[in-house]
Amino acid sequence: MALNSAVTADGGEIGRAQAVQAQACRLAPHTDMNPVLLKPNSDIGAQIIIHGRAVTSMDAAAYHDYKRVAMQAVLESHQRLSGAYDVVMVEGAGSPAEINLRANDIANMGFAEAVDCPVILVADIDRGGVFAHLVGTLELLSDSERARVKGFVINRFRGDIALLQPGLDWLEERTGIPVLGVLPYLMDFHLEAEDAIDTRQAAKDGERLKVVVPVLPRISNHTDFDPLRLHPQVELTFVGPGQKMPAADLIILPGSKSVRADLAFLRAQGWDAAIERHLRYGGKLLGICGGLQMLGRTLADPHGLEGAAGESAGLGWLDLHTVLEPEKQLRNVRGRLALEDAEVGGYEIHAGVTSGTALERPAVRLDDGRCDGALSADGQVMGTYLHGLFESSAACAALLRWAGLGEVAEMDYHALRERDIERLADQVEAQLDSEKLRHLCGL
Repeated sequence: MALNSAVTADGGEIGRAQAVQAQACRLAPHTDMNPVLLKPNSDIGAQIIIHGRAVTSMDAAAYHDYKRVAMQAVLESHQRLSGAYDVVMVEGAGSPAEINLRANDIANMGFAEAVDCPVILVADIDRGGVFAHLVGTLELLSDSERARVKGFVINRFRGDIALLQPGLDWLEERTGIPVLGVLPYLMDFHLEAEDAIDTRQAAKDGERLKVVVPVLPRISNHTDFDPLRLHPQVELTFVGPGQKMPAADLIILPGSKSVRADLAFLRAQGWDAAIERHLRYGGKLLGICGGLQMLGRTLADPHGLEGAAGESAGLGWLDLHTVLEPEKQLRNVRGRLALEDAEVGGYEIHAGVTSGTALERPAVRLDDGRCDGALSADGQVMGTYLHGLFESSAACAALLRWAGLGEVAEMDYHALRERDIERLADQVEAQLDSEKLRHLCGL
């Protein structure tokens, strides 16, 4: 379950975390790596994506019954992957000890039982109570499930390992299950978030561009802003409910899973008036995906894809009209920004079909011959469907200069991301019992 997603090599949609795992394996992401994705569109409902395609939306109670159908998709994907690769490592979702979700479980021990695979329990010591987590989880498993647990891994440990050793010895004696290793807490470590917004920023000196992103209830693909958060010349602020929007050089309206509802929320917070004032004082405004749709004059959802069917007035800063259609558009794309003709890459995940005169001044010209988004005549407002546009170094620099930053320091986000995956891989290799792991994998 996540609102951060990615487009796969086979043209489907999967969770961002699974795409990052594919990158760590040096593989192109594929829909079989995330056969069932849930994208919440309310507190009790979600869009159901099976093998990369949205099939329906339902509430939590209905999905509980639907899991019997979803399990077949999971088993089909596992069978295909097992036929293609020597080792398939399956990440559980949440906890295997959620008593209320045990029936028809497809993401944890229910899956392990179905395919007869060994299990490793991983616990985050940084949260506290790590031994209670592990022993308590075992206690809540059935006898057959407990027998599948072949090892423990403790993650994010800080301090002297010698002080932890008595606890590790007790855990092994108490459970009869080996500790396969303890992974250290990695400082200044970046790994794209599965769902929660990462607001960490290092201290930054010198000239800084102030960027503000309003946090909408159904904000999606907020990993778009990781390159800005990590950029040495950007001060990125996420503004939440009840907070005033501070002065900024650039305001970015993010993607959204429920655009009309999030637009109503934005107005209820008074942020529309703050954005209008920001534009009046010469600030720049960028909308990404759902944010682009909000910038237009109207937004219609005639099929009720994201909530009750109907139409909403947009913010009106671009002459655009958007209609949500059942067939979601999923593409990995490359092209050039209208700004400085800078190279840009990204991906599209949207149900909206947008029209209007503003499209005559596109924000991006794509290599496939299409044009994307719009740039206002005065150059102050821009909208695009492209997620990930700040990951391209040239595009990021052009956008920061457009927003008012003078000389822009070069930052290679892809190299930074790869560097930290390697840091984690080095620790896994150094700290975990590789021989036992290989044995569990049948190698």
